[in-house]
Amino acid sequence: MRIADGKSILNGIAIGKLRIYRGCGFRLSLERGVSPREETARFELALQRVILQQRALAAETRERFGEAEAAIFEVHTMILEDALLTDSVRACLREEGCSAEKAVCTACGRQAQTFLDMDDPYMQARAADIHDIRQALLDALAGNAVELPEETEPVILVAEELTPSEIMRLGKGKLCGIITREGSCNSHSAILARSMNLPALVQCAEIDESWEGRSAILDGEQGRVYIDPEPELLRCYEARIEQEREADERLRTLKGKASVTRDGRQVTLLANIGGPEDIPALLQNDAEGVGLLRSEFLYLGRSEAPSEEEQLAAYREVLDAMRGRRVVIRTCDIGADKQLSYLPAEKEDNPALGCRAIRFCFRHRELFRTQLRALLRASVYGRLAVMFPMIISPAELREAKRMLQSCREELEAEGVCAVEPQIGIMIETPAAALCAEELAAECEFFSIGTNDLTQYLLALDRQNAALECFLDPHHPALLRAVEMTAKAGRKRGIEVGICGELAADLSLTERFLRMGISVLSVNPQNILPLRQKIRGLWLTD
Repeated sequence: MRIADGKSILNGIAIGKLRIYRGCGFRLSLERGVSPREETARFELALQRVILQQRALAAETRERFGEAEAAIFEVHTMILEDALLTDSVRACLREEGCSAEKAVCTACGRQAQTFLDMDDPYMQARAADIHDIRQALLDALAGNAVELPEETEPVILVAEELTPSEIMRLGKGKLCGIITREGSCNSHSAILARSMNLPALVQCAEIDESWEGRSAILDGEQGRVYIDPEPELLRCYEARIEQEREADERLRTLKGKASVTRDGRQVTLLANIGGPEDIPALLQNDAEGVGLLRSEFLYLGRSEAPSEEEQLAAYREVLDAMRGRRVVIRTCDIGADKQLSYLPAEKEDNPALGCRAIRFCFRHRELFRTQLRALLRASVYGRLAVMFPMIISPAELREAKRMLQSCREELEAEGVCAVEPQIGIMIETPAAALCAEELAAECEFFSIGTNDLTQYLLALDRQNAALECFLDPHHPALLRAVEMTAKAGRKRGIEVGICGELAADLSLTERFLRMGISVLSVNPQNILPLRQKIRGLWLTD
C-alpha cells in the first residue's frame, strides 16, 4: 500500500480505480500556417465553437449548481467576445504568418502574463481563466472532445491540473473523485468540485504514471489517498461510507421540523441562492426562506443592462415560489471579480478595494435606480427585504435609503403600488463592524458576510493559493468582530445573521448562537446538518 498527501477541497470519501487524464493535447508542428487567410478562418470557426460551448457550460452549470458557479463560464464567454484577446490572436496570424494554434498560444500567453504581472493576487489568479480558454480553443482547432472512456466502476481522476471546463465535461458518469498535482483550494475548479460533491485533493506532488488503473481510497477529511489499500482498510472506509449514507437518511427526517435548541432558542435557517433556478434545491432542503439572493445573475454575461421589467419578472419569480417566506435580495455587487462588458471599468490596482458594490451603484445611479424601482414593484408579490452590500458608514446607508425612498415616491406618483421593504446591510468590512451600533440605528437587520470580512480583517486575499497557510477562518479578530456586531444589533433591537461560509461551520454554531446570532443563511445543502446541530444544543447555563 502506498500513501500520498494533498490539500483537500471537500471532506468526503471516494473509492475507485485511478485514471490518469492527460488532456486532449495539441500539436504546434505548423510554426507557419497554410496562409493567414486560411488560419484566420480556422481560428474564427474555433472561436465561435468555443463561445457556444462556454455558453452551454454556463447554462448547464446554472441548472445543476447555481448562478455563482455558472458565472465562471460567463466570464470566459465575455473574454472570448472581447476584442482584447481575439484581436491579439488575429494580429499574430496577420503579422507572423503562424498557425492558428501558435497564435492562440502566443496571444493567451501574453494575456495570462499580464495578469500574473499584476500586484493584486486576485487578478493574478485570473490567468487560470486564460489558460482554460486557451485549452478550449486548442481543442476546438484540433477537433478534440474532452471525455473519459466508458467506465463500468467508480473512477478517481488524476491529472496535473483541471480547468473548470474540463471538470464540467468530465464530471459525469462514474467519476467519484479528483486528485491533481497543481491547483488551489479556492480556485474556480475547486468551487465546481465542491458544488458537484466530488471529494478532491490538490497539490498532491507524489502523482506518477504508475497510479494508472490501481485501486485507491481518497479521504478528503484527512487530505490523503491510499493506493492499493489493504483489505482491512478498505473495509473500514466502506463502512464509513455506509455510515454517511445512513446519516444522510437521518437528516432527511428533519424536514418540516423546527430549528430550535433543546432549551427553546429559535434559529432561522435561510438559503443563499444565485437565481430562481436554485429554488428547487432550497425547497428540497427545507430552508425557511432566502437569506441572500445575489442579484448579479441579472447583470453578468450579457451585452446590455437588464431592464426594469426583466428584473421585476425575475424577482417576482422568486417571491412567488417562496409563497410568503422571506426573501432577502442583495442589490448588485458589481466590481472586483465581477465586471460588466457594457460598462467598462477603469483599471484599478486593487479591485477588491476599489469601485465595487454600493460604490459602483452610487457611481452608476441610473443603473441602481432601475434596480431599486424593480425591487419596489416586486415587493407586492411577497415578503421582500432589500440588503445593501459593502456599506462602511451611516452616511452611505442613509444615501442608499434616500435613493430607495425617492424611487418609491416616483412610483407612487406614477400610480404604481409598492410596499416598503425591510432594509438591511451586509457587515463585511472592519469599518462596518466597528460602527455597527450607529449602522443598526439606520436599518432593520444585519447579515455578516464572513467571506469578505475575513479577507479585509486579515489583509489576506482568499483567492491566493500562496496565502492559504495564513488563512484562519477562526481567527480571534474575526470572531470578535462577529460578537461586536451581534452585541450592537441586540442593543438596538435588530436581527443579526451570518451569510458567509462560516454560517455553515458546525464547530462554530453554538458559539454564534451564544453571541446572539439568530439567523444563519447557508447554501441549501447545509440546511439540514445545521438544523440537526441546533436541535442538539442546550444554551442555558
